[in-house]
Amino acid sequence: MVFVTGATGILGRVIVLELLKKGKNVRAAKRTASNLDDVKHSYSFYAENPDGFFNKIEWVNVDFDDIQSIQDALKGIDEVYHCAAKVGFNPDDEKEMYHTNVKGTQNLLYACEGSEIKKFLFVSSIAVLDIDNENGELDEDSDFNPKEDHSAYAISKHLAEMEVWRASAEGLNVVIVNPGMIIGSGNWGNSSGDIFPTLEKNSFTFSGGTSYADVRDVAEISVELMEQNIFGERFIIISENKKYAELAKHVRKELGLKEAKILSKFQLTMGVLANMLFGWLIPKLKMVTKSNVEAISRMKTISNKKVKERLNYTFIPLEETIDFHLKNYINDKKAKQ
Repeated sequence: MVFVTGATGILGRVIVLELLKKGKNVRAAKRTASNLDDVKHSYSFYAENPDGFFNKIEWVNVDFDDIQSIQDALKGIDEVYHCAAKVGFNPDDEKEMYHTNVKGTQNLLYACEGSEIKKFLFVSSIAVLDIDNENGELDEDSDFNPKEDHSAYAISKHLAEMEVWRASAEGLNVVIVNPGMIIGSGNWGNSSGDIFPTLEKNSFTFSGGTSYADVRDVAEISVELMEQNIFGERFIIISENKKYAELAKHVRKELGLKEAKILSKFQLTMGVLANMLFGWLIPKLKMVTKSNVEAISRMKTISNKKVKERLNYTFIPLEETIDFHLKNYINDKKAKQ
């Protein structure tokens, strides 16, 4: 049986579905207040028999602060996909990110010790990649540089990776995946599911860019790596590198909105100063930190060569990804009106 953490998240739910399609038995972790109706609804975007797949899931409430609770959830489990994470760039979330991303991973790995777990996949992030290769790109060998200014999220993911590599050194079969910004359907307005609501709401964008991945690609590759018993390595999962302004233009055009204005780095730097002066008074200003401004003002090219060659994998084109998931977002909006 397979155990998936973060199973109600935008990625975890699709990994669960991918495993079910392969005939696996899945136990899925959730919180007491998790919205399972949203998960069930989103399966209609990915499968012809969504209810049939959803009804096969064994849902369990797990307290990741309680080792016994985790150990109980791991009984009869031989594979783990650790997708649970707190994603955010608000400094106010720093303690929660450390608690969820680092301590939660530590506790899960501790609970795995002495168990029947044979395989462990950890979902990290491209946010931990720093040092360019000889081609001026980031790849799987681009180590985290502690001298650079990082977001609390990037630091928490790096520290969590260190825990996973420690477990690997102690004999656990682990593989780490580093997805770009994941685009998927459902969970609208939360974590990675916030991309379309944000682009719809904000009439501005930024000069930099990032790397994107379709949730279907991330799920399929994750399962394939585990199926092929590829361990002790990391794999970047991104389809394309794209400027924020280009993505915003595409999405806002489909939504019938005006093109977003690009905020310059100078304007954002002024925002950092405003944060220093008035952040205590205006909560939204707290997001305008030096590390966040640097991240959204630059465009780092990230390579997906390794996973494409190792698995002979063909990614879903980004334009097709946007069109598919944006259509689902628009249809869900209409259904609620």
